[in-house]
Amino acid sequence: MAKDPIKKAKNGMYYFRANLGYDGNGKKIQKYQSGFKTKKEAKEEYFKLLLMKPDELAMAEDKMLFKAYIEELFLPWYRTKVKERTYNNRLNTVLKHFPYFYKLAVCDIEPIHVQKWQLKLSKNLQPSYVRAIQGLFSLAMDRAVVLGLAVTNPSKIVGNVKKQKQKVDFWTKEEFEKVISLIYKEDFYQHFLFISLWFLFMTGMRIGEATAIQWEDLDFETGVLSITKTLYYKNQSEYYFTEPKTQASIRQIVLDKTTLVLLKAWKNVQQKVIKTSYVMSYNGIPTQKHTISYAIDRYAKKAGVHRIRIHALRHSHASLLIQMGETL
Repeated sequence: MAKDPIKKAKNGMYYFRANLGYDGNGKKIQKYQSGFKTKKEAKEEYFKLLLMKPDELAMAEDKMLFKAYIEELFLPWYRTKVKERTYNNRLNTVLKHFPYFYKLAVCDIEPIHVQKWQLKLSKNLQPSYVRAIQGLFSLAMDRAVVLGLAVTNPSKIVGNVKKQKQKVDFWTKEEFEKVISLIYKEDFYQHFLFISLWFLFMTGMRIGEATAIQWEDLDFETGVLSITKTLYYKNQSEYYFTEPKTQASIRQIVLDKTTLVLLKAWKNVQQKVIKTSYVMSYNGIPTQKHTISYAIDRYAKKAGVHRIRIHALRHSHASLLIQMGETL
């Protein structure tokens, strides 16, 4: 009769020593584990080891905690692959949602752990945000597989949450006119808000593209606006230009006559107050998106119009083109 491999220590805890075959040099491979509260736990771990493949055994010998992997390997690597703004945004996601796995070794994260985490996130967060969080986690696990820290990606086994069809939010031309009519252009700061909202609505630019626009990018004679860069804004003393989101983002657009007239008037007023090269500036430096977001909230409420996000001004521009019969 075979001996029971599970032993009970004097302190009441259970332990075992498993014989796992031989390595390439003919040396016996043994694995000792202790500290199990019950015999059942020890037995489950024992048979789990016996069923491991050679590459899994090697991994088990040198387990790396998920916390250490994220901080020491994944984040430094990820930072080299994306723009600084993207990295900072994703870093916040990591710090907020990845600690769920921090006490586990990378190779010990299983589909059941991921599914429980997914369900926990889904209780309080929008499906689109949960998808983004899990997408980043899946990328981290893919990288762990490449580095030999995991055999498979449990996130891909579980799958992401169902993608929901989102309603495209925008302002109609009439709604935009209601909002813009309430901004008092005789006041310098309100004039700045007016031109900022108008500029975004009439061009369909991303906020980072719009805040990066300098007067030299606009040819008042031809009406051509050149979009060649985007702005990364961290704070009032740290901002810089980066490449556009995609190669297709580098483009030229022709502005309508009304927009050109309004921009020329704004430039005359702006340059009398401050000397700046930025179109969307009231204090000499580029505008941060929170300023525009606050203006949307404030004037939408006053106009009795639903509040939209800054990015929805791009959708509003598309709606305007459709209304005007333009081809997108």
